[in-house]
Parts: sequence; C-alpha cells; structure tokens
Amino acid sequence: MVENQNPRVAIVVINWNGGDDTLACLDSLARVQYPERYVLVVDNASQDGSPERIRACHPEVTLLESRTNLGFAGGNNLGMKVALQKGADYVLLLNHDTLVSPDFLEKMVSVGEADPSIGVLGPTIYYHTRPEVIWSAGGAIDWKHGVARMIGMDETDQGQYGLKPRAVDFVTGCAMLVKRKTLEAAGLLDEGFFAYYEEVEWCVRIRRAGYQIVYVPGATIWHKISPEAREASATVHYYMTRNRLLFLKKAGAGGRAWAHTLFSEYLRTLVSWSIRPKWRHRREQRRAMVQAIWDYFRGKTGMRGVQP
Repeated sequence: MVENQNPRVAIVVINWNGGDDTLACLDSLARVQYPERYVLVVDNASQDGSPERIRACHPEVTLLESRTNLGFAGGNNLGMKVALQKGADYVLLLNHDTLVSPDFLEKMVSVGEADPSIGVLGPTIYYHTRPEVIWSAGGAIDWKHGVARMIGMDETDQGQYGLKPRAVDFVTGCAMLVKRKTLEAAGLLDEGFFAYYEEVEWCVRIRRAGYQIVYVPGATIWHKISPEAREASATVHYYMTRNRLLFLKKAGAGGRAWAHTLFSEYLRTLVSWSIRPKWRHRREQRRAMVQAIWDYFRGKTGMRGVQP
C-alpha cells in the first residue's frame, strides 16, 4: 500500500430472500486475504428465513434489518451510512449472488491507494456458470444513443484486457469499491432508481466531482447471473425502461440520446412486440415497458407499484 498500510473496508451485501446464495457469498468473503475488512448485510425485509440463517452461520457479520424492501439503492445507502459511522475508509458494494477470489479486495485497494484521483474501482466479473467468460470488464456510456453497456460481455477471457488498471465510464453495482472521500464529495446512490441504472448515474456524478472510475483486471469475482432470466423478467424490463429515462434526465443527456431511446428503441420494440406473432410471449414485458414509460412521465420513481 502506498498511502495507508491497511485502510478499513466495509463490505455491504444486500439480502432479499437470498438464502443459499447469500450464505455462499459470505463463505467466500470469509476467505478473503485482506485483513482490515468487515461485512454489513442489509436485509430488505426477507421472508425466507435467511436473516436467521445468516446469524447462525456468520455471527461475525453485522446484520441490519429493514422492515421494508429498500431496493438496491436504499439498502446500500443504509449500509454505507453505517459504514461511514464506523469509520470505513472504503465501502465495497457486493451482490449477494457472487463468489470472490481471496485476493480481489487487496488488489483493488492497492490500486486505489496508489492514486488519490481514483474514486471508484471494480473487478473483472465472470459468469459463475461459465467461469472464463466475462460478464463485465467495466462499463461504457454511449451518450449518442443514451445507453450504458458492459465492456467485454460474453467474451472468453484470453487476456485481451491485460493486467493494467484503466479508466472506464462506470463499474457495475454488482461489485464496486468506493473511497470514503468520494462518498463525501458526490453523495450516496439516488434512491429514486430503486434498482438498475443507479450505479451508472452515481458514477457520472462521481466523475463530475473530479474522481476517476477505474477497472482493475487482476481482481476477479464470479456472478450467478442468468441473462435469459433477466430477459424474461417483466420486472427487470420495467426498471431498465423507466430508469434509463431517469438516468438521461439526471445526467443531462442531449436530445439525440432521448430521440434514439424513445423512438428508435422503445417505440420500435413496442410496435414489434404488439404486431409480430413471434413476440406474443412478450405480453408481460410489453405491459411493463408501457407502464414504465408512463410512470416516468408522471414522475413515479422508487419501487414499482408503490403510489407516490
């Protein structure tokens, strides 16, 4: 370490009926080599008995229980507030359905400590079911089309991203390490998003506050994500549709990005899903998209279905 021998890292994991996945993640974190770390699990009103299992299996973890589902943004904000109160130098946001390599945290902290201009760091994230296939090697924002994408998604890792850390537009909230001074300068996650696109808007805000977002190739984790399940989920379609518009507004995107999003993508998709027989199975996703667009324009944010 360059500036501080052992900065304290608080690891925030959100649990919402996470069961076995959350326990496996905590087992994985218990093997992490970095010494100055502690784990905060924020439970978003789970009904599957997982809080009791977490207490029994991992008594060393601090469990914060919310009476309501605060979503990704609200749950992580609760965890980050407690982490800052406890004197954390860094906060790591980590999805409950991940497994980590023992040295991933040490590698990211080392890069962060070497450069005070770095505000956020992220690892290479692989698919758990395809452990050599990349899900995310950082993220890029296409301002012309108004969309955020994962770099390297679905590529087999053949060393194409090297080992040298590099600046990116954002890193996914699946695993993002944030310095305390960054949180103090840019604030916390915007809870209006509830879930999806909140970390992209946050990274834009952090960059505008003068800090770099950096991808660290040598730090590695594995994510139990199913692209097929996400694609089939009406709930995911709702939040991705509404929150992309919310992101464009919050980030001050130009008219070209708005026009492409609303007409070239959203309208075209809805027309195709409405008239083409092969998309009949997308009825629920279509309804979710329509509701998402309507909710955005009437100012509805936060959890889907909760009245403003």
